[in-house]
Amino acid sequence: MFLKDAIEMRINNLCKENNITINKLCTICGITQSTLANLKVRARTNISTLTILRICRGLNITLEDFFNDPLFQNNDFDDD
Repeated sequence: MFLKDAIEMRINNLCKENNITINKLCTICGITQSTLANLKVRARTNISTLTILRICRGLNITLEDFFNDPLFQNNDFDDD
C-alpha cells in the first residue's frame, strides 16, 4: 500500500466518524475540493503536510490523532 492510500483511507474514515462528506470537510478546513479529489483521480498525487494539518484543525484533532490509527502502524509502505 502507498502512504497516500492510507492517508486517503484515514480521511474517508474521519468523515464517516464525523458524519460529514468530503465536500463538507473541504469547506470546514478551507481547502479546495480538487485537492482531495486529486488523491482519487491521480495515482501519483501526494497530499501535502499542510493539507493534513488543515484537516486536523478543521476536525479539532491533533496530527498525532490523525496518524494514531492502525493504517499507519505498518511501515512497509510502497514508495514508487
